[in-house]
Amino acid sequence: MQMITNFSIDRTEVTVEQYAKFVSATGYVTAAERRGGGLVFASGWEQKAGWVWSSPFGSPANPREPAVHLTFNDAVAYCAWAGKRLPTDEEWALAAYTEFRRSPPPPFKIGQTYPYPTGPTPDGANCFGDCGSVSVQDYSERLDRGRGPALAGTTAPGVNGLHDMGANVWEWTDGGGISEKRTRGGSWWYGAGRMRAADLATKPKQMAVVYIGFRCAKGAD
Repeated sequence: MQMITNFSIDRTEVTVEQYAKFVSATGYVTAAERRGGGLVFASGWEQKAGWVWSSPFGSPANPREPAVHLTFNDAVAYCAWAGKRLPTDEEWALAAYTEFRRSPPPPFKIGQTYPYPTGPTPDGANCFGDCGSVSVQDYSERLDRGRGPALAGTTAPGVNGLHDMGANVWEWTDGGGISEKRTRGGSWWYGAGRMRAADLATKPKQMAVVYIGFRCAKGAD
């Protein structure tokens, strides 16, 4: 984990491998599994049979892919099992855009706030169309748009040394109302504009979608 101010946050999104350990230890069954599959957006929202966290595009995932097709409560359950919690919306944004490391590598400078989680530009993120070229798990034949996620830790580290706070998959935060919760950062389905701090997207907390994942945080001991 990376220390920010009075909390720390995971350096990568929670992976399929990590979520599998939680499921193995607890017997947890996700909402998408109970429903028979998660959602993908094509001409509208479509439920895909068998598209769940372990097989997000209908076939077994690479263990290092970000875990998706998880609702807000599915994410909360994992973080609690791991001795952590979801970051608040404010914590997530602080970690994503403002540099707190004492001696960060160029181009990052301590105390500076950046327009993107990748720094001055969106280059190096796994977004749709305007972030440059990155290596991804290519599921484009099964999608109407985009290619799919990058493996955890394989894109360039951004602000605070964190991977994929911008794009790759949206991330649940503990922000928003009772029935809807805020997701942050954009995803492989969207362009760089969705990576900016001003983009405040909320989604029903029971939604399980092919491009929504999460990472965990923890208060200072």
